[in-house]
Amino acid sequence: MRCFLLLLLLQASACSSHESFPTGKVVDTVACKADPSQTYAVYVPSNNNGAVIYCFDAHGAGVLPLNNYKALADKYGYILVGSNNSKNGNDWSTTENIWQALVKDTREQLPIDTSHVYTLGFSGGAKVAGYVALNHPGIKAVIVNGAGLPDGTPPADFPFSYTTLAGEGDLNLTDLLAYDQALNKTATKHHLIAYNGKHEWAPATAMDIAFGGLKADEGAAPTDLMPKTRTRMEMAVQANQFLKAERECRLWLSYMPNDAFFKNQLEIILGNPAYKTQSQEQMALLVKEQKTKEAYSANLGTKDSAYWPGVIRELNAGAKLTTLEGPMNQRLLAYLSLMFFSVSNHYLASHADAVARHFVDLYELADPANSEAYYMSAILYARAGDTGNAMKEMKNAKKNGFKDQDRFKQQAEFQSFKDSLKF
Repeated sequence: MRCFLLLLLLQASACSSHESFPTGKVVDTVACKADPSQTYAVYVPSNNNGAVIYCFDAHGAGVLPLNNYKALADKYGYILVGSNNSKNGNDWSTTENIWQALVKDTREQLPIDTSHVYTLGFSGGAKVAGYVALNHPGIKAVIVNGAGLPDGTPPADFPFSYTTLAGEGDLNLTDLLAYDQALNKTATKHHLIAYNGKHEWAPATAMDIAFGGLKADEGAAPTDLMPKTRTRMEMAVQANQFLKAERECRLWLSYMPNDAFFKNQLEIILGNPAYKTQSQEQMALLVKEQKTKEAYSANLGTKDSAYWPGVIRELNAGAKLTTLEGPMNQRLLAYLSLMFFSVSNHYLASHADAVARHFVDLYELADPANSEAYYMSAILYARAGDTGNAMKEMKNAKKNGFKDQDRFKQQAEFQSFKDSLKF
């Protein structure tokens, strides 16, 4: 009897340790008990089943994917955890320390079913999600968004399922498509979900497919997953968008490879002359895109100041096209953004401020929603002693998503006004 009571007390104690977080509410900052410098955001749905998705944002905004996908967590019963420390620029040893602190604390505080652990990441965070799964057995599935596994990781028979999400205008789309194709030669369960968008966290409608796909990979496909896939496929056929129709067929067959209806539909689509024409057009555009990128790189230091604004105007106009060229122009804009960032960063570090100013201005023009462009501009204004414009650009950075208060306060150029901006 005494042993029985002791067991009840131990069970009650364990349960109470798992009830410290409110259900149905995003908690944006939880400090790890063993290392308070490591924090994370958490969302526990009221119907949670112990399955957990660890989320990694490229800029350490752990709460961002939780706010984006909490309705999906409710739908599927997944606990969501978002690291506030994992971000671009960390080395793998730092990433490993972040993961160790994160997994230890969450397993102590949350009712996690260790047989249903998944990772999810965007851009650089996608590489972190992949790193964790590659180095820590027990991760059941990886969802990458806008990027893939760590650089240099060859396709292989992975012990986890692998889902790729990418916007049609994402600069990494072609690489992600190629990697998905390469996985066809392996035993890895893999899925490709494309959506209208650029290099950004996927919309909830696309992530819904990925979350539902986790269930499908385990033999318990949500009842709405197939009908919605079929509807998207049929709508694409009706709109004469046969490449999209093909992709929807292949997506469902990646979950259910023996589905006779979708196998038959795929054969019909592949045999359609319009499909063959669109496929040839897409290949031609991919060749054009690659040649255009090479031309941009060659022209980087040779064209006059009027050249690049003209290119950017043309790409912005072309990005609005509803044809296959629309997404291509979006990808080229994203390529310019990355190119101008890299060059600006180089000249900033070299204190070649006049040249840096030229490329930072182009960076802002090519990617006006990117907080890093305004941050770099603020540095240049501060170096020139123009505190007013430096503060103005930092406010623009904040308006466009900059949240790294520690980085701002530690920036050498901002010491005279580091307490002037509220986060």
